[in-house]
Amino acid sequence: MSIQKSQIEAALGTVMEPDLGKDLMTLGMVQDIAIDESGNVSFSVVLTTPACPMKESIKQSCIDAIKQAVPEVGAINANMTSKVTSSCSHGGHGGHSGHGGNEAHSGHGAPQKIDLPNVKNIIAVASGKGGVGKSTVSVNLAVSLAASGAKVGLIDADLYGPSIPTLFGLQNVKPEVKDNKIMPIEKFGVKLMSIGFLVDPETALIWRGPMASSAIRQLISDVDWQELDYLIFDLPPGTGDIQLTLVQALPLTGAVVVTTPQDVALADVSKAVTMFRKVDVSILGVVENMSWYELPDGTKDYIFGKAGGEKFAKINALTFLGSIPISSKVREGGDTGTPSIIANPDAPTSVAASKVAGEVARQVSIHNAACATG
Repeated sequence: MSIQKSQIEAALGTVMEPDLGKDLMTLGMVQDIAIDESGNVSFSVVLTTPACPMKESIKQSCIDAIKQAVPEVGAINANMTSKVTSSCSHGGHGGHSGHGGNEAHSGHGAPQKIDLPNVKNIIAVASGKGGVGKSTVSVNLAVSLAASGAKVGLIDADLYGPSIPTLFGLQNVKPEVKDNKIMPIEKFGVKLMSIGFLVDPETALIWRGPMASSAIRQLISDVDWQELDYLIFDLPPGTGDIQLTLVQALPLTGAVVVTTPQDVALADVSKAVTMFRKVDVSILGVVENMSWYELPDGTKDYIFGKAGGEKFAKINALTFLGSIPISSKVREGGDTGTPSIIANPDAPTSVAASKVAGEVARQVSIHNAACATG
């Protein structure tokens, strides 16, 4: 008796996507089911992000379900692919009208909308105060997502203290201009833009709010980003003009908030959370950076306190995205222009940062699925 496609579909219909709460067949995630004369089965599962942390678990569940439902099956080849979903706050998905920068935000004096039709998800990485490693987290998030196979862009939105050129070892690089568009600089698979590429590194920018807002808008709209799955903004610390310009002008998918475990950082990060909630930007979760220092004997020294970020997330009903330990490798990577996640991929900080990137991608997928159905 030959194996029927309907048998395979029924078996895969019992496999749940753990985050989206529905089975793979209902979600339309199974494609290209093929059965040969020997009873070997192949199919593709289209995940919502290449950085899906549940990829191997879902794959094994598919294989187990088929073996249980169809004992006579031969070899099973489950090809795990992905197609990143778009935020429904994205232009054309009900969030904004999609008429480029010509539509003014409702409300007196608010900035005009910027539409980026080829960008699926826009993620702001923010902190309440400086010195918590927000830029390093942004870099490792971008590089990790790109390494997973996603198309990623990173904008250094800190006009007064741009650090992306240094963190990528691109201090003296200037972008090209083609057809009146600035071409982003690409390194480690990430498309980059920073005010640091456009002005002399020794020049101090003394700009009032409107000038800063105008500059940041140009960094977004005058750059040829082409197609991106994720565009990440490394925001300056605090809750000033640049942050407000971005949250009002762009259809943000959500924000990632970075803190250290210590009380002073948590007090400031609370202000950032309040700002995002006031302007109806979803908070994808909290990252606790510099969580501990691992001593040579393997014990952990909680320099800045223990689990403060995790507790903060719980109290404020936010997703905790993970803890990243402190390490000299991170500082060395920043100084040499090769992020630690590239230079030392097996180091505890790199492994933790990769897990955080996977959790961010996961929360984006959950957010997109929820707003698509709700």
